[in-house]
Amino acid sequence: MTAMIASPLSRWSGALWTGALSVCAIIAIIRPAQAEPRAVVELFTSQGCSSCPPADKIIGELANDPSIIALSMPIDYWDYLGWKDTLADSRFSARQRAYSRMRGDREVYTPQVVVNGSAHVIGSDRAGIESAIGKTVKSESVMSVPVTMSVAGRQLNVSVAAGKPPAGSHGEVWICSITKAVPISIARGENRGQQITYHNVVRNLLKVGDWTGSAENWTVPLENLTREGVDGAVVYVQDGTREKPGPMLGAAYTSLH
Repeated sequence: MTAMIASPLSRWSGALWTGALSVCAIIAIIRPAQAEPRAVVELFTSQGCSSCPPADKIIGELANDPSIIALSMPIDYWDYLGWKDTLADSRFSARQRAYSRMRGDREVYTPQVVVNGSAHVIGSDRAGIESAIGKTVKSESVMSVPVTMSVAGRQLNVSVAAGKPPAGSHGEVWICSITKAVPISIARGENRGQQITYHNVVRNLLKVGDWTGSAENWTVPLENLTREGVDGAVVYVQDGTREKPGPMLGAAYTSLH
């Protein structure tokens, strides 16, 4: 059998190919992963509020941005105006008031957006929301903790990476069950005669644990989250407590269908 001797050119080509593979491998390693969400945007809205439909529409638009987790949290304190909000939850009204207490103001209104747990802006002000996102993410801790979710069988797996919580504080980990789109025909009140679609409506809130800086994992049965119409879930890590909510430290979204 005649021995095959590689020519200088073939050896050079092989080395070049090997080098190219090495470069590709390095690029694959250092290439950034899909961007983590940069903001959690919570809209406090009401079916009985004539100023809210433009804000509800904006939340629908923001929900299509993979870098933003947009949530609708319908409140119940306008129900006396002639139309009882069919999606309202008193826990959302309490959450909005808790934000106000933490900020030290009395700014509780609809439509109100709270961005990353710290800044508030009129919900129909798209430019104001974008500005608030830009300002809040400059904080070292805001949305700095990687959070992931995965569905396996009838369970939802939640993972929160190790990180550094704000000095002297800790975070709480909550899951929101959401319905991506809910069309409502409003028969009375300020929006009577209108059909309005509400987006990423929170249908349930469940605390799954506390986070103090170490990597943590939780497994939650889907039966604890799902109800009629629920088709998505959001998990967030927030500094402080439910009664004293602080900045958002991290969040993730997953579809359940």
